[in-house]
Amino acid sequence: MRCLIIGCGCRGLALAQALQQKGHAVRGTTRDPERAAVIAAAAVEPFVGDPDRIGTLVPALQHVGVVCVLLGTAVGEVSSLHGSRLEMLLSKLLDTTVRGVVYESAGTAPADVFARGADHVRAVCEQSRIPFALLDADPADREAWLERALAAVDSLIK
Repeated sequence: MRCLIIGCGCRGLALAQALQQKGHAVRGTTRDPERAAVIAAAAVEPFVGDPDRIGTLVPALQHVGVVCVLLGTAVGEVSSLHGSRLEMLLSKLLDTTVRGVVYESAGTAPADVFARGADHVRAVCEQSRIPFALLDADPADREAWLERALAAVDSLIK
């Protein structure tokens, strides 16, 4: 199965490599064209796109079974990433091959931001009958986070 990691920073790259070890193809997004080389060096398919501009991510959804939205430690004005931008992304999934969503619902933003994001995921996925998992592991505990992230993806693939 092909997984898309939206937000393929350090933790996303660790998840990508763990998924590859399980035999999955992985595509990872970055806003920074220079970071694409780092992603490619890890044998992950890089994709340059910006979660603030959902239209730039839509082509990355092609041939993807599971989308992992890992924006828990994004910096800057993040409320729209977990609000209107997330809603727009979820609406774009309906006519794709995506059959599972992992949403990182913990991190450095205020808890209410993640709660609203989780509510969006729950509402859209339940209405569309797309399985989902909320990843509420502390991103600061990388080992536990990775274990929980893998379990979240596995729960959607089985």
